[in-house]
Amino acid sequence: MTTSGPSGQGSPIPRQQRGDGPAGAPWTFVDHVRPDGAVVRWESRRHRKHQRPAAGSTWWAPAARGWWIAVLFAIGSLLFAVGSVPGYTEAVGPRRDTVTYFVGSLFFTAAAYLSYREAVDAAPAALNPTRRRILAYQPRRIDWWATATQLVGTLYFNVSTGVAMGSSLSATTAHQHVWRPDAIGSVCFLVAGFLAWYETCHGWTAWRPRSWAWWITLANLVGSVAFGISAVAGYIDPVTGAVYDPTGADTTTLVGALCFLVGSVLLLPERTETIRHAPARPVGEAPPAP
Repeated sequence: MTTSGPSGQGSPIPRQQRGDGPAGAPWTFVDHVRPDGAVVRWESRRHRKHQRPAAGSTWWAPAARGWWIAVLFAIGSLLFAVGSVPGYTEAVGPRRDTVTYFVGSLFFTAAAYLSYREAVDAAPAALNPTRRRILAYQPRRIDWWATATQLVGTLYFNVSTGVAMGSSLSATTAHQHVWRPDAIGSVCFLVAGFLAWYETCHGWTAWRPRSWAWWITLANLVGSVAFGISAVAGYIDPVTGAVYDPTGADTTTLVGALCFLVGSVLLLPERTETIRHAPARPVGEAPPAP
């Protein structure tokens, strides 16, 4: 299933459009019908990621927001991976282990906010009349939902990992302020992962191995699923304070963090990839596979 409509701003959207999406669904692409009758396709993620000319090289571009998004997500993912490596807690102590997670969550939040701003700034001027607002409400855009939900998830991770740094937490406190925010954050990441996957694939399934975006959203989706499993395994009993499956929680956190690390690194070549626009096609003819 595919959806169509303006989820961002490129060249002015003509009055004639076509697409297959259900009414009310968030848009992921627009098929423009040119005056000569040919159809060209504009895509949400491609526009958002390439709304500005790529500055710098693939691996070093500190003047580019997309580069910072990738680097900050990569550092956060790496810290989460280190924190969940078997033996790390024994080597540095529980306190430093929780600090590792907390610092990683801050990098996640910084990267998630830049991603959110990237989506907000890609909106048509009518939806975002002033680009200086810290927050914006754009519910008709799937990329806004994906990035906003992910940002909320990182804030819950900030709370969870921040409280976990405290010493001598009661079982009730650990359950309510460590496990519960972690579970909510994991759900947010899972929802955001599915939305980003849907945006890239224009549906729930697609096979596009030649697309950086496809691999990135796939890696992030798998990572989100692993984080969700980790939250289940890391359930803290509110009476005894015991963790349901600490080994399973650490293992799936490590898997999820490595998946996010892969997705983060792949953001770098996606940022500087050469965009090859599909040739115009007659009305009714399906677009070529990416």
